[in-house]
Amino acid sequence: MDNKNYFKWKDGKAYLIMIGGLIAIIAYYQPVLAILLAMALAYLIYKYIVTLRDKEREWTKYIESLAEEFDSVTKHAVFNMPFPLIMLEMDGTISWYNTRFIDMMEDKNILNKKIDEFLPKLKVENILKDTNKDSLEIEYNSRYYEVHYNIIDGKKSISTKGNIIMLYWVDKTEQAFLYNKYRGEKMAVCLAYVDNYDEVKSTTPEINRPIVLAEIDKTINAYATMNNGLVRKYENDKYILIFENRSLKQIQNRKFDILDQIREVDKGNSISITLSMGVGVNGKNPNENYEYARAAIDIALGRGGDQAVVKENNNLSFYGGKTKAIEKRNKVRSRVISHALIQLIDQSEKVFVMGHKNADMDSFGASVGIISAVKSRNKKAYFVLGGINPSIKNIYDRMIVEEPEYLDLILSPDKAMDMVDKSSLLVVVDNHKPSFTEAPELLDLTDKVVLIDHHRRGAEFIKDPVLTYLEPYASSTCELVTEILYYMSDKMEMTKFEADALLAGITVDTKNFTFQTGVRTFEAASILKRAGANTTNVRQFFRDDFKTFLYKAEVVKNSKIVFEEIAIGTLERDMEDSILIAAQSANDLLNIKGVEASFVLTLWEGRVHISGRSLGNISVQLILERLGGGGHLTSAGTQIEGRTIGQVEDMLIKAIDEYLKEGEGE
Repeated sequence: MDNKNYFKWKDGKAYLIMIGGLIAIIAYYQPVLAILLAMALAYLIYKYIVTLRDKEREWTKYIESLAEEFDSVTKHAVFNMPFPLIMLEMDGTISWYNTRFIDMMEDKNILNKKIDEFLPKLKVENILKDTNKDSLEIEYNSRYYEVHYNIIDGKKSISTKGNIIMLYWVDKTEQAFLYNKYRGEKMAVCLAYVDNYDEVKSTTPEINRPIVLAEIDKTINAYATMNNGLVRKYENDKYILIFENRSLKQIQNRKFDILDQIREVDKGNSISITLSMGVGVNGKNPNENYEYARAAIDIALGRGGDQAVVKENNNLSFYGGKTKAIEKRNKVRSRVISHALIQLIDQSEKVFVMGHKNADMDSFGASVGIISAVKSRNKKAYFVLGGINPSIKNIYDRMIVEEPEYLDLILSPDKAMDMVDKSSLLVVVDNHKPSFTEAPELLDLTDKVVLIDHHRRGAEFIKDPVLTYLEPYASSTCELVTEILYYMSDKMEMTKFEADALLAGITVDTKNFTFQTGVRTFEAASILKRAGANTTNVRQFFRDDFKTFLYKAEVVKNSKIVFEEIAIGTLERDMEDSILIAAQSANDLLNIKGVEASFVLTLWEGRVHISGRSLGNISVQLILERLGGGGHLTSAGTQIEGRTIGQVEDMLIKAIDEYLKEGEGE
């Protein structure tokens, strides 16, 4: 139909009105003629109405025929689409499919059945939840599909009772094959360091020394050859290895078993040999992979060695790390760090000392020790403290009595942020994770950050500190700070309170010198004793009230044993000292015969906190890292938001199960 004619007829109404006006004028002069013209006008109006109605009917029929034709074309296109297509109800029931889809399915009887019966990875609830995506990757019957989906509103169609989900399957098998082949042939760079090369060399009898060192080279070279890799030794204790990605995947599946092979070398050496590895993978070029490998080996060494770290962009994977970090008897690094810290303090007008949130005795004592060092250099020091909790209340109360001037040095995080500037020095103790510090924003307000910590390094780390002293072998940060103070001057000067605070930090982290202790731990304690520390006074810091004893007894009473050697207890009370009670209860559970590790769950400010403790055969750090936490092989913790204690307990048991299964597979 010609649209222009239709609009002309619609515009004819104006012409008829004009004619009617002319007839009215003529009627004034010639009435008879006007009557004849009026009759003619009436005929025209009748004709106009009839014609307009016919044209509208023709237009309606044209539109209806066009809709029917379009509907027919659409149906033909859908039924004969060159890719699989399926229609689902909102509960996942298959209501329709085209021939391409049924051809790709092994089971042909799928109508009115749930889609997840045939494709378990395809969950309708995930499609409905994830509104940011419009496709997903599905592997089925050795082929790869990119599945695009669309939710159609059933209200707009009279043929459906509710909403429907359309899935369009695009076969990407060839592309996936080429992509996997390309990824598999890319090179991964690995740096391998023998952790205790000097110690092994010095403790091995001279007659066996060449055999032991040759065995290390032989083991590493054989491992590279077995995995189609290239290895080059560029220092006595350092190697660089090149693998294809596909070989690296196999190495990862075997959990870097070379760590065990090196540890089992026994050619007359008196101590076990350990290896650390850092792998860079899927960088833009070989140089970026090398930079990834360097960052990964730093993390592996920072976590205590005897482990492998794989870095892919910002993602880190950890393997090994189940053995205790080896104590370094050489104190050269302590002396170097001490002298470097002196220079940084002397160059700064203001020094801020900050520990972790919910400060414990080690964090508090280390902070007091650094403040003592700053005062000895005649500089102004400030102690950033978010609040007083039961873990430090006893020592804080004593500080008020014996060292009231410290109260003028304590700042809230907000006050500290107002006072800090780019030239200030910030010393972070007993923590290396920005999100766990008392004031994370403070890290961005100064260019000079010093880090002193004894925890195994995690994926989250303070960015670009000017000085890092991270030693996982140490019992506590207070031990490291004591050594730093010892080398700062010929005569170490500190008050009895400061010496007690440092000794208290060592005492609490070693559980009265029974865990994570080495020769240097006792040497640090003897230094503090000579400086005036009193063990009787220190013991007063750990005294509990009667209620605390009752709560700890409640935790022990309600505990249960899982996997035959792990105790799990709960304290379902959100109160001021719940974290302290959880930590102490976890220690108490280790006194039960047969218990190798313990975990206590409690509430703290709406979050579930987990305290983990171990005798050393089980790494509570590796278990709690799976839940976003960290710490040491024998002592670790984490906090989880948005879950109940029961839900977190299920997550913990699953993490323990995965850890134990990995141990069985190694």
